[in-house]
Amino acid sequence: MYICPMYSSELIKGTLKTIVLKLLKEQGKMYGYEITQRVKELTNDKIQITEGALYPTLHSLEQNGELDTETEYMGKRVRKYYTLTKQGHITVDLKVNEFVDFMNTMKFLLDVELKMSNVQSNR
Repeated sequence: MYICPMYSSELIKGTLKTIVLKLLKEQGKMYGYEITQRVKELTNDKIQITEGALYPTLHSLEQNGELDTETEYMGKRVRKYYTLTKQGHITVDLKVNEFVDFMNTMKFLLDVELKMSNVQSNR
């Protein structure tokens, strides 16, 4: 069986907003590093999100009114937590549905069967 250690940045870039929104919907409040680590954990290291990709995405979602932020001070550290807004909850469902439709379209276009991966079975 072929195991991809990490997907290409092009694939990740096109799905990053969907990944972040879905994760925040499931987990509630999270900070940036926590998001990157949770994605790594859930995907068995197949998806590794860099800070350079994550933070512009978080800022974009915040500017679009899809995320709220809350700052917490922990000694000398400052953590910025992200949560979905009402609009964010609407957007996550739209993005997930769009992605599922895209996967089905690619399945037919490439003439392949989608298989349940180890990622699904580890949830």
